[in-house]
Amino acid sequence: MKKLSSSGRVHPFFLLILMVLVSVPMGFYGMYLYIAPSLPEMSSLKKAPLLKPLQVYTSDNQLIAEYGGKLSVPVEYNQIPPTFIHAFLAAEDSSFFEHSGISFKGLGRALSETVTGSNVQTGGSTITMQVAKNYYLSPERTLKRKLTEIFLARKIEQNLTKQEILSLYVNKIFLGKNAYGIAAAAKIYYNKTLDQLSIAEMAMISGLPKAPSKYNPVVNPERALERRNWILGRMLQLGYINQTQYQQAVAEPINLDMPDRGVSNRYPYIGEMVRAELVEKFGEQAVDSGYKVYTTINSQRQAYAEQSVQDGLEAYDRRHGWRGAEAHDKPLRNFIPYANTFPAEVIKVGNNSFDALMQDGKTVTVPWSGMSWARRYRNANSVGESPSRASQIVKVKDIVRLRPNGDKSAWSLVQIPKVQGQLIALNPNDGSIEALVGGYNFYQSKFNRALQGWRQPGSTIKPFIYALALERGMTPYTMVNDSPISIGRWSPKNSDGRYLGMIPLRRALYLSRNTVSVRLLQSGGVERARQLLMDFGLQENQIPRNFTIALGTPQVLPIQMATGYATFANGGYRIQPHFIRRIEDAYGNVIFETKPEYACIPCINETNNTETEIKPQTPDDEVIEVNNQSLDEAKTLVSPAKTNPDNNNYRQAQRILKSSSAYDMANILRDVILHGTGRAALKIGRDDLGGKTGTTNDAKDAWFAGFNGKLVAVAWVGFDQPTTLGRREYGGVAALPIWTNFMDQSLKGTPSAWVRFDKNAKAPLSREKPTIEIQNREDDQASPPLARPLYVPAPVPPARTPDSDFADLPGEEILVPSQGQPPSMQQQPSSPKKNETPKRGDALEGLINQVT
Repeated sequence: MKKLSSSGRVHPFFLLILMVLVSVPMGFYGMYLYIAPSLPEMSSLKKAPLLKPLQVYTSDNQLIAEYGGKLSVPVEYNQIPPTFIHAFLAAEDSSFFEHSGISFKGLGRALSETVTGSNVQTGGSTITMQVAKNYYLSPERTLKRKLTEIFLARKIEQNLTKQEILSLYVNKIFLGKNAYGIAAAAKIYYNKTLDQLSIAEMAMISGLPKAPSKYNPVVNPERALERRNWILGRMLQLGYINQTQYQQAVAEPINLDMPDRGVSNRYPYIGEMVRAELVEKFGEQAVDSGYKVYTTINSQRQAYAEQSVQDGLEAYDRRHGWRGAEAHDKPLRNFIPYANTFPAEVIKVGNNSFDALMQDGKTVTVPWSGMSWARRYRNANSVGESPSRASQIVKVKDIVRLRPNGDKSAWSLVQIPKVQGQLIALNPNDGSIEALVGGYNFYQSKFNRALQGWRQPGSTIKPFIYALALERGMTPYTMVNDSPISIGRWSPKNSDGRYLGMIPLRRALYLSRNTVSVRLLQSGGVERARQLLMDFGLQENQIPRNFTIALGTPQVLPIQMATGYATFANGGYRIQPHFIRRIEDAYGNVIFETKPEYACIPCINETNNTETEIKPQTPDDEVIEVNNQSLDEAKTLVSPAKTNPDNNNYRQAQRILKSSSAYDMANILRDVILHGTGRAALKIGRDDLGGKTGTTNDAKDAWFAGFNGKLVAVAWVGFDQPTTLGRREYGGVAALPIWTNFMDQSLKGTPSAWVRFDKNAKAPLSREKPTIEIQNREDDQASPPLARPLYVPAPVPPARTPDSDFADLPGEEILVPSQGQPPSMQQQPSSPKKNETPKRGDALEGLINQVT
């Protein structure tokens, strides 16, 4: 071969070859110098997060919700069966233990299979290159990304052992059906651990990395079987298994055992609160980061609350009659079962029964006893005549809802209520929420009325007004005047139109005398009352600056009312409601833990069996030290939230009422149940219950707020678009049964627990808002969780002139004079003005806001 031309010069062809041989390595090296600085450190590779669902637990460690479908279960190298390692090597990289991160033999084989058009079963990327791609790189197909993958693979090989690389691979690789890693795949496809898998099952899983959808045994069983058997053949060829094992494995059918991994959510309102909070704190990746959130929810009480709200709303709905079928002549498959109700199509109507086709294809019969309640709805105040035959209720092709009894041996006709309701219950000592139901059914409406439903409270606000009178020196036996009163053009009336003259203050409250509430507010002053209402937990811009607040015109949330009533139950302290106790990461490390403030620190470790009620001598005999006290003097008595000097592990809650005031108010509210509008709660058979009913204008809202010394609960019933519940649907009729059923079950078997009275305690008056803050902490790290505002605050009421304060208030309404149209619960309240700063940025406001 001639190396030189006839002139003695180098032939151009050889010059070209020389240039290529020099430029390619130089270019490759240049690319390395360019890319190398951006390659990640190996320490971050070892700490790469694994994918696990967000799990929500109750305080008694029951799993109640799970979010995020992705699952990864980390395993150590020594936990992987050798046969499983061989299966992956046969499928993906048989020379893994020989190469240095890049297999030119593998690249050549993959290229050859591609060129010849054969059935490509191998890939060009080594396991190390796949680790680099899975942990660090995007799926884009560019030269730079491929070179980065190669350089990173070399770096991985230089810094990690083969065993470490293989462990990273089998823990991170995507294997279809939201399974990340071999242990997760074993669980999802076969409901087994790694050591329980057969050789055929290992080969099946090992075939998934190449194309998790194409070779998935669920979606493409034939292709999956072909891929599995090819891998088994490679294992035989490479000497990983013998002929007998091979024959047994290829003869094994695809036996999947996939457990139901649908998102578990027993208590969806709670689950959604937690999910929204973590996404806000940590981003969308929180649902796949393996966080375990332990809430304050008591699983039994939550179940009682769910059932009580459902039963109470359905009882109201039945009282107001049958509205007719849900649909007619529509596809049955379009309707979703929920709240233990099942869609069915009427296929035959008899005289006193009807047959219906269920979604599972079965036919059931509804007897007369299961539908005789269905009197026709006319309006909120009347129903039709009782039906006498089934044809008056349903007709063929109607879509209705049925509910079975316990063993599904009998079915009854039901309808989904249009009315809504909520119940929230918390521990008055530390504010931990033990039960919360935001509506009839989460899947019907995700709107959380406990935290988002701004409504007027009616007479449930009166104890707050009376508390100011007690703080100023009155006692439960102070005589007050129940007689007609006029303020400008406004003349509030009592609901029954009668006046009792001079009566004790306690009787005025348990009989809910409107005129007395207004007089007490006149005596105490609107500004003092507004500040006390904020101390109880109400929002400042929702409290009017006029005397109508005595009858319930502020806009409130159930969570705020529960916080306020907790002050009566705990002896005068403002607690901060919260529902997250602690958060653990995927490795069990506690990354957040609530440090609540306690009303009674010595009570924390007491058990129900040893706890005794502290009996007062006579609370009315306590020296009233703050009567006629000026605001300047009151400021010096403010006792901010602080760490108890005797126990640095617990924080003392802020006192907002004297112990005697809280105790007296609790006893008056006990009279509401013994002698007043809450008498229906006597059926519980306990002597440690107090509370107050509330009903707004036209019965648009029905409330009951009540407590004992260990539990506070607030029930509300109403329509999302404020509409009358009916003329007889007072708080004691619509809301009290929900509260009663919940408390009856929740307190069953617990000893009597009433409000404690500390005759030596001095209560501050915090009434001057410019300088006095309820929450005055030195240690921000110790603040309760959810202290940041996450919701849109309630609408700001329009400004009113003194002459117009009472212009729109009717003189003969039952309980609450309206002040403009209440906000629709289906619309987000408007944001405050830009320069308007909330005066009380505490945990309650943050908790209220966190689900929007």
